[in-house]
Amino acid sequence: MTLTEPDRTATEGTRPRVVVLTDRCAGCQECVVRCPTGALTMDTRRWIAAADDDLCVGCRQCVRTCPFSAIRVDGPLLVGSRLEPAPVHPDPLLGSDEEVRRGFGTWEEALGAAGRCLECPDPTCVRGCPAHNDIPSFIRAVKARDLETAHAVLRRTSVLPDICSRVCSQAAQCEGSCTWSLAGGEPVAIGKLERFVADRLPVPPPSPRSAGAVGLSVGIVGSGPAGTGAAWELVEAGAAVTVYEKDAQPAGLLGWGIPDFTLPDAIATRPWAQLTAAGVDLRCGSEVAPAELERLLLEHDAVVLAHGSGVPMRLPVPGADLGGVTDATAFLKAGKAALERAGGRASFCADLGLRTEEDDPDRPARVLVLGAGNTAMDVARTARRLGLRAVCVDWLDERFALARPDELAEARLEGVEVLFQRTLKKLEGVEGRVGRALLAKTVQASRERPPKILDGEIEVLRIDLVVLAMGYRADPAFAPALPGAPLRRSAGGLPDRRWQASGILAGAASASAQASPVGRLALGRELGLEAASFAFQDRLWAAGDALVGPSTVVEAMAQGRRAALAVLSAQPRRPGRSPAGLRRVLVAYDSRGGRTARAAGLIAGSLAGAGAQVEVLPLSKVGATELADVDLLVLGCWVEGFVVAGVHPSKTTSAWLAGLPRLGGKAVGIFCTYGVAPKNALVEMRTALEAKGATVVSEAAFGSRALDGGPASSKLASFGRELRDLVAADPRRG
Repeated sequence: MTLTEPDRTATEGTRPRVVVLTDRCAGCQECVVRCPTGALTMDTRRWIAAADDDLCVGCRQCVRTCPFSAIRVDGPLLVGSRLEPAPVHPDPLLGSDEEVRRGFGTWEEALGAAGRCLECPDPTCVRGCPAHNDIPSFIRAVKARDLETAHAVLRRTSVLPDICSRVCSQAAQCEGSCTWSLAGGEPVAIGKLERFVADRLPVPPPSPRSAGAVGLSVGIVGSGPAGTGAAWELVEAGAAVTVYEKDAQPAGLLGWGIPDFTLPDAIATRPWAQLTAAGVDLRCGSEVAPAELERLLLEHDAVVLAHGSGVPMRLPVPGADLGGVTDATAFLKAGKAALERAGGRASFCADLGLRTEEDDPDRPARVLVLGAGNTAMDVARTARRLGLRAVCVDWLDERFALARPDELAEARLEGVEVLFQRTLKKLEGVEGRVGRALLAKTVQASRERPPKILDGEIEVLRIDLVVLAMGYRADPAFAPALPGAPLRRSAGGLPDRRWQASGILAGAASASAQASPVGRLALGRELGLEAASFAFQDRLWAAGDALVGPSTVVEAMAQGRRAALAVLSAQPRRPGRSPAGLRRVLVAYDSRGGRTARAAGLIAGSLAGAGAQVEVLPLSKVGATELADVDLLVLGCWVEGFVVAGVHPSKTTSAWLAGLPRLGGKAVGIFCTYGVAPKNALVEMRTALEAKGATVVSEAAFGSRALDGGPASSKLASFGRELRDLVAADPRRG
């Protein structure tokens, strides 16, 4: 229905009721374009939105996307309940590594879940997915019982669908961004549908799709999700790929850090069995120290650092140096090995001097796990399978818990005690070994604010082993090679128009999705994805934890693929091989009166004559995606201000420069146009670019006479010749 004022007498019935406030509606059609059911049209007589309640399902996408708050929807969500397969509860739990989280077992279950998808015209779930999987299209293929097409859709953006569908925190990503979730309901079971596709039809191995990278040699450090994504893209393009992995087995965290009861070993190792069969040279037991990067860059045309965050966080409390204090990495590696071999449990516990429930049912050893995230849950649940008691301690409020809700529930069901709003103050021991933990209480008002430690009562726990599972950080030894890393994934300023218009930023996800601020989280991940396209230095890229710090599996995989695509686009060459030269040139300009645009056109014409692929764009159309694919950026702007008071690059240019990602040595030529004098405009541009890691290779300032064909125009011609010479011989390669 359409009203000038809301109908206060209407009562909520069995169908949604749409109210369009005609005095607010501007006829922009945002709601009409994004309505997934065709319930909104335009009244062309008055050019305002009109609603058909009979077609509305209550998803409220129109409410979230209307820029003028001109629409209200009352009433229920017309969608069936979400089917959630019950987890498996191994009996006995002791010694079990059986996978506990079930997928859909029948086509009927999968089709029922797929039928809840609205196939939104502007799907927010795609923005919430770090890899930007085309979720509506693969679900559409499931509805048609076409698994091959579903795999083909997923392959465009993911090489780990069987893994991601099991370990991703969908609640804070794709499912939290589902339109049903944003409306306060239960999201489509995207993760389980992805798993259904991968479980019913094996993930296809890498297959050559082009020969564009034949002769290109790339070294990858690390075989975790980021390294896997990078290797997959490169080998499919025909590159020679060598992967250096410090552990004895590939897959990184997926192999040693996630227990079999969550991620079976056969699935975790599947990608590397396929990659090595496709020709990837996998070198396990080959740790690469930062000092060896120069050697790798001499051996390969490009290097991708995907070594992850392997340094465990430690809590600086008294007693942390006592015996019986270890980290999650060591515990999970040893615990997984113990569960896989006959007699392994007994020897594991005996080596640590721990009594199991079999040894002493009344007083088995208790493991204190510091942290309550997903890794902490893995540690605690592994401890339970080894016959030990486990208690997790985290200083957060449970409302803001870092663990997946289902994983937290499963852990508790298996006997794990989880204490939120507690923090460790001190460890005490006997004869050098830990024996007691002293805990203080905390309080936390909001997700954005860290907890506050309360003075007063101290809680004492008897413990026999402490496992640090508070997270990891990147190895600081790599900092000189990766200046500025790990990057902050915090989006500031006004978001891109496409993100605002999609509605993903209009509110938090539902309670079933942890009430996560999914829009802001997704925007932050975009910063990392964009940064993966840019080299940190000549021929050196980074992805995953090495780039942004601890990240999710799908996020790291997506960044690895993005870094590989950047390598393929750049086609770098190591010393002694013929350089590719500056083949792709972008001339970007900010022009108010047309003078700068004219100069940009003349410069572009000069460069095109030298055989380069040249594109000319106004600055408003140049973002990270456009910059990532060019070898040479030519940036021009006009100067504004008064000569006496000071002139500067245009405000638009200054703001654009401030928002640049790190450019990793990218070659940039700069110019400005001026009326009276350029003053320090070029210096300010150069300083801003160099702060972002660019290499300014040429600069010039042009007055009005430089464009009129007179003697002053020789300056413009000279600038063009200098850039033409750079196109022929890339200065970054000597």
